Amino acid sequence: MSTLKTTATGYVGYRGREGHYAFLLHRITGLGTVLFLVIHVIDIALVYFYPAGFLDALSVYQSTIFGIGEIALVFCVFFHGINGLRIAVSDMFLPKSWSIESARKTTRFTLIATLVLWLPATFIMVRNILIHNYGMFGG
Repeated sequence: MSTLKTTATGYVGYRGREGHYAFLLHRITGLGTVLFLVIHVIDIALVYFYPAGFLDALSVYQSTIFGIGEIALVFCVFFHGINGLRIAVSDMFLPKSWSIESARKTTRFTLIATLVLWLPATFIMVRNILIHNYGMFGG
């Protein structure tokens, strides 16, 4: 337990800049994606083992809370994927040209690219939540 406390204190206590925040966000978005995959495997297994439970799960997934969770999931997938590509390219193809300033620039680019992809998807998903759950926009 002491190593968990030490790890958590180190993550929270360190006041880094872009690199530290990208590291933390990469870990968090990876965990969010894994959480989705676990839930997905379990609910798909319900189709075989308990079909009525699967239909109940589908009705829960149509709720607003799960819609917001899906929006967060899309952010997790975009950021984790783009940041993973940034890390891979930096490690495999540009290791000698690495510097703190280039890492900061590529981290900022990663976040901007994530937001450019995520915001239109978020708009569409929020619109669908409003249409299907609240009857707005003629839904």
